[in-house]
Amino acid sequence: MTQVDQGLTTAERVAFSVNGTPVTVRSDHPHLLAALREELNITSAKDGCSPTGQCGCCTVLVDGKAIVSCQQSLEKVTGSEITTLEGVSQSERDAFANAFAACGGLQCGFCIPGIVVRAKAQIDKKGAGLKREDMARHLGAHLCRCTGYVKILEAIETVARGEVREIVTTGGLGVRVKKLEAEALTLGDRGYIDDMREPGMLHAALVFTKYARADVLAINTANALDQPGVKAVFTAADIPGELMMGIIYKDWPVMIPVGGRTSYAGDVLAIVVADTRMNARHATAHVEVSYDALAAITDPRIAISSSDLAVWKTENNILSKSSYKRGDCDEAFASSKHVVREIFSTQRIEHAFLEPESTLAVPSTDASTRHLQVYSGGQGVWDDRNDIARLLAVPNEQVTVTLVTNGGAFGGKEDMSNQAHASLAAWLLNVPVKCTLTREESFLMHAKRHPIEMDYEAGCDDQGRLTGLRVRALGDSGAYASVGMKVLERMAGHASGPYQVPNIDVEAIAARTNNPICGAFRGFGANQAQFAMEGVLDRLAEKVGISGWEIRSRNVIKPGMVWGPGQIMDDGCLGAEICLNEIKPEYDAAVAAGKAVGLGLGLKNSGLGNGFKEISKAVVHFKENGRIEVRHGWTEMGQGINTVAAQVAVHELGVDAALIDVIVDTTRELGFGQTTGSRGTLMGAGSVKDACDVARAANFAKGVDHVGEYRVDWTNKLGEPGVTNPLIHSTFSYAAQMVVIDRETQKIERVLAVHDVGRIVNPTLCEGQVEGSVHMGLGYALTEDFPSDPVTAFPTNMTLRSLGILRAKDVPKIDVKLIESAQPNSPYGIKGVGEIGLVPTAGAVATAMHSLDGQWRNTLPMRRDKQEE
Repeated sequence: MTQVDQGLTTAERVAFSVNGTPVTVRSDHPHLLAALREELNITSAKDGCSPTGQCGCCTVLVDGKAIVSCQQSLEKVTGSEITTLEGVSQSERDAFANAFAACGGLQCGFCIPGIVVRAKAQIDKKGAGLKREDMARHLGAHLCRCTGYVKILEAIETVARGEVREIVTTGGLGVRVKKLEAEALTLGDRGYIDDMREPGMLHAALVFTKYARADVLAINTANALDQPGVKAVFTAADIPGELMMGIIYKDWPVMIPVGGRTSYAGDVLAIVVADTRMNARHATAHVEVSYDALAAITDPRIAISSSDLAVWKTENNILSKSSYKRGDCDEAFASSKHVVREIFSTQRIEHAFLEPESTLAVPSTDASTRHLQVYSGGQGVWDDRNDIARLLAVPNEQVTVTLVTNGGAFGGKEDMSNQAHASLAAWLLNVPVKCTLTREESFLMHAKRHPIEMDYEAGCDDQGRLTGLRVRALGDSGAYASVGMKVLERMAGHASGPYQVPNIDVEAIAARTNNPICGAFRGFGANQAQFAMEGVLDRLAEKVGISGWEIRSRNVIKPGMVWGPGQIMDDGCLGAEICLNEIKPEYDAAVAAGKAVGLGLGLKNSGLGNGFKEISKAVVHFKENGRIEVRHGWTEMGQGINTVAAQVAVHELGVDAALIDVIVDTTRELGFGQTTGSRGTLMGAGSVKDACDVARAANFAKGVDHVGEYRVDWTNKLGEPGVTNPLIHSTFSYAAQMVVIDRETQKIERVLAVHDVGRIVNPTLCEGQVEGSVHMGLGYALTEDFPSDPVTAFPTNMTLRSLGILRAKDVPKIDVKLIESAQPNSPYGIKGVGEIGLVPTAGAVATAMHSLDGQWRNTLPMRRDKQEE
């Protein structure tokens, strides 16, 4: 990297050594991490939350001690020896790369380099004597949102013992093939977008509103333009094309113009572009905005009954209403032996993916036809491409979006964040521009998990068989639509869980408010609904006098039965009862041992369903040099879809995976919507399989695209008129989970997760998905929260630690059992695994806690006040 002194004298530089080499850096860097990344171009240390030091991704060795580098001033490290993973001995690098690849100790990989540095420091001290529980405690400074820490600790243990695990590099379905790029991700060698550099690249920073609801009277950029290094300041007036973006509804402004109105705390007013990130961020404070502040509308019940619009350019405060009805609930309740009615409330949750949003936009230098190359970490690069083209008022062909596999998403990177702003600045200036959000800006901007209040009334007969269910739900969707209407639709569809209910009446409303936007998040409404459903089911079991397992067994959905909105279930639902039966011996043993035990059973759709026409395409292309391109349309965000695509190609073509290059970009029209709904493996595998079949029929011709397709175009919309038995979803996955609490310590000691995934493509990846989602589900149940101020509508938890995410030392033993009960008519019988993992968790935790102290819980999180214990 070219170092720019900006006139600093030798006295204004700081000297230390990095990986054995003496260096000097400018003294104006805010911390050591910035000097390493921005001036020295050392990128193995990642920036997940600087300068708060709460994620651990930037950990380096300072004089042999593991230190969070974003908390270290340059003054403190003057004269020190800094060691990053680039400077660790090759033998140690190989040991960690081997262990993490072989054990499956990473998913998105963003947090792993920092964890490896911490592990090295501990192994240097203790060697083979390093205990797993001690290492978990030492990871208290680190967050991993993907893995649940299980396989991370296994990998570290492997290195400490000096073991070398066999790495499987190729194989078809069912083989524990190592994750693509595992070694490079472990060592921080595989760059994310913020690690990328382009010659002449500028940096963009965003100006956010100071009020969640206010009229913008004026924006004065003159003072900002006078700040050091500033090249330009852009506002909505500079947008050549369309202002409004959005996945489903085009209601989300890229920037609020003068004369417009802000609608939430993440609204953007201007883009500052400067020579350095620091200068760009400094100058944002000098953009002067005049507002007429208005009272924020923060109560969803008030919002849906008010004519005062919460959101600019909308017609009312009801985003959506999803409803359906079968039978007569009043009659069912009147004849029921037992009826319970409870109100359940779930909280807003922040995704806390470890990589903050980053975009790099690079305009072409070809004068004949302008073109923009965008590097995005979003969950739907075709949606990104289309909206960026609309923003710039150019044909889609003039924009190419390349996916850079991201550092976690979980639904939070479906909506565009800074892709539009980086693209606009690069296009107008005709130079490369990168925009990377700070952690606090990320908190403000992207959509969260919906808080939902659910009124559940359920009845059963004297044997515990359900007779009726009535549900009324209200979700706070925040300002802009995102996919909020689909989340509440999914919540409504999954309201009855994996059970047969003969009489059902469900209505779910998504309200618009000025609170943080809510959209896609792992579980997508199903986990909220099934926390409530499991709650009323366990209360009914207590009234009948039977166990939680027994009442689930008596009501579990079976082939030929009518489920929820009226769908007649096929043989795919056999997995629900199989999971329940598989867990029974362990459940009985835990109860007999006197433990406080809770059981949860869940289902989660794979795919969009609800009448959407879903089409996924893939390309298999044989190159003259013997390599094979496999192109698909899905975002790699840690779940392993690229590895899955390669394994399917190996399975079908009989080739070695070393010959395969997996590519995701918009040069082919392969994509359909977002990587969401646990459909990547299902539809990605189907389309790659078909592409292989097409190639086989063409005798594996070289130099041409063999295009395959998998489509689901036979579902019905929820509540579709005239359809008695709508097929809402093509595929479901199922899971039973048991939570065991020790009565003396009152802590969860074990979670057993039995999951039906249809067909296991890669056992290691499947296990990792379940372990990570159980970790996330435990946090959801116990400690996580992302509240907003009822007056200002601004979020109040603005650091990673304040979110209440469970650290490694807080995670109980997680045991995973995978079940293969094939889904008819899906590729290889695949169902899905990404989301189902946290659907049963909260209900199981609530019942275990009731077993512990006799108290029923209706509100999440259940132990927020005990998160530090």
